[in-house]
Amino acid sequence: MSNYFVEPEQEGLRLDVFLNQMEENQSRSAIQKQIKEGRVTVNGDRTKPSYSVCAGDEVFLVGQEPVEVAIVPENIPLDILFEDEDLLVVNKPKGMVVHPAPGHITGTLVNAVMFHCKESLSGINGELRPGIVHRIDRDTTGSLIVCKNDASHNHIASQIKEHSVNRVYRGIVLGNVSEEDGCIHAPIGRHPVERKKMAVNERNGKDAITHYRVLKRFEKYTYMEFKLETGRTHQIRVHMASIGHPLLGDDVYGPPKCPFHLEGQTLHAAIIGFVHPRSGEYIEVEAPLPEYFQHLLDIL
Repeated sequence: MSNYFVEPEQEGLRLDVFLNQMEENQSRSAIQKQIKEGRVTVNGDRTKPSYSVCAGDEVFLVGQEPVEVAIVPENIPLDILFEDEDLLVVNKPKGMVVHPAPGHITGTLVNAVMFHCKESLSGINGELRPGIVHRIDRDTTGSLIVCKNDASHNHIASQIKEHSVNRVYRGIVLGNVSEEDGCIHAPIGRHPVERKKMAVNERNGKDAITHYRVLKRFEKYTYMEFKLETGRTHQIRVHMASIGHPLLGDDVYGPPKCPFHLEGQTLHAAIIGFVHPRSGEYIEVEAPLPEYFQHLLDIL
């Protein structure tokens, strides 16, 4: 279930159009069907798909569970940084989607770990996300934990919820960041107009905190380190764009053209640290910078 508030710039939209913007993975016809079935309310009342939303309206949607599809194991090579009987940490390459979704049913990290781990994966996140306790974007590289059993999954998920997992990223941003270090504390939610984007959203957003520090300055770019307290969708990308320093190569939140012909944002999940669910020992794993990233730093 989801609830949204209508922003002033969305006033006048049809209800089905508004929800189609806010619900990234649902078609307009599916939205219309849910409205007609009475699973959508506006300010507590049922209405029609053609209803024109007003600024400040609260829209509540009780959705249906998505239909699960059969996910098959695939013999895709994995760069494994750490593994034992409870979990593994993989170094995800650029361009790989973490779990199956519309348009990406094969070739995902889940397909690869299903082949590698056979039947040993946690099932808490359902058939589409076996073993997946957190995720990173398709074009972000680096460290990702995969859990082999439900006990490990619950333990790691609790640490993520409590913000005790140490997640350190490295990235290159446009421009020269004035401060040596700082913190961005701004809620992130669905973009009020462009439904496939996230944005700093005071009304519909969730709390998000990103700490940053400068590693090296170049003429037109800054090499930076980011430490997450929260893990919102596109968090670093949205936060850095919000202060005028989008990630280099990010054609969603930054300029559409990049002089270096990159495939998406220059962002790498370098370090992940956590308390092992069985031993209680603190484990810290570091993924080396990918070749393209190191080459770019050398050029700069």
